[in-house]
Amino acid sequence: MTDLDQRIASALRERADGDVDTDRLLRGSRTLGRRRQARRRITAGTALTLVGVLGLVGVVRADVGGLAERLPWAATTPATPPPPVPPPADGVPGAATDPARVGTDPRVLHFGVDPTQVRYLNWEVLGQVESVQVDTGHGPPVTVQVARSRQELDIREIEGFSAQVSRERLRFDGGRWSRVGTDGRTPVAWIQSWQPAPGVFARAATSSGDLPALARAVNALRWDEARRCAAPVRIDALPEGSMVDSCRADVSSYPKLVTAQFSVKRNGATMTVWYRYAVGAGTSTKANRSYAGRPAYVVPGGWTLDLVGVPKVELKATVGAAAPGFTEAEAGMLLADARLAKDPSDLTTWP
Repeated sequence: MTDLDQRIASALRERADGDVDTDRLLRGSRTLGRRRQARRRITAGTALTLVGVLGLVGVVRADVGGLAERLPWAATTPATPPPPVPPPADGVPGAATDPARVGTDPRVLHFGVDPTQVRYLNWEVLGQVESVQVDTGHGPPVTVQVARSRQELDIREIEGFSAQVSRERLRFDGGRWSRVGTDGRTPVAWIQSWQPAPGVFARAATSSGDLPALARAVNALRWDEARRCAAPVRIDALPEGSMVDSCRADVSSYPKLVTAQFSVKRNGATMTVWYRYAVGAGTSTKANRSYAGRPAYVVPGGWTLDLVGVPKVELKATVGAAAPGFTEAEAGMLLADARLAKDPSDLTTWP
């Protein structure tokens, strides 16, 4: 009940045995109305003053070059970065435009997904197969693999699935196939196989029988674009006569954790390079080697060489018996010359 209601009720009780003084009620109502208007003007003026003050704070933040960042009333909560999307491979046609390019460059994916519909979890080029794993927002992840021939997919397992499911012969006509469980009813996987363009073979798979998740992922695929197999590290200074043979980046826990892996080949020999960035990781400083002025460490008798001194980052390569066709010096120079992201949690700084 408002003040006006209470006064009216009180007046009515006072006059219950006689005539109601309507003039008195009207005067009271008008008086209270004027008081409320005054209070509203005061409140509005205060709000405008606060806006002015806040605006002044904004000016201070701009003028003093970051001093206000240390002032408690000017503190802001940093925004969560958007999910990472591999950057475009400029000038490279997508699978629908040039199918012959699929699986020919380990640094390029010749298809993409619509990031407004699904979220990238990882991307990979291995051999002649390009693949991504995405989160549709509902249900388990969906893995998509693309190649120039069905044979390449037949010999490649699907991430997270058994060899029996992965190697099931599929009809690339857009039809769906489900593998049922031991009770004969519960699907353990849905796989769709089709040709998105002549000369391009694709399959998408998800577990737990979540057919809607599979459909969402397939609908989000884009065949008219190409994207780089990007990572927070780029290895360009390769040992003489060698080449990058595979690339993989995992951003499923981005921005807190990002991992990447590359394989470098020469004359049938393989050297593997690993990268790991973790927000909570420390900085390794123990060293017993130096390459191009960069400290490194090799465990005596060990099979990996670690580049040290990079905060929150592990960067290592196989050496010795794990990479018999490469020397330790070649591995050390490869890591020392690697280009690292200034801020691995910021995709715009990735090389």
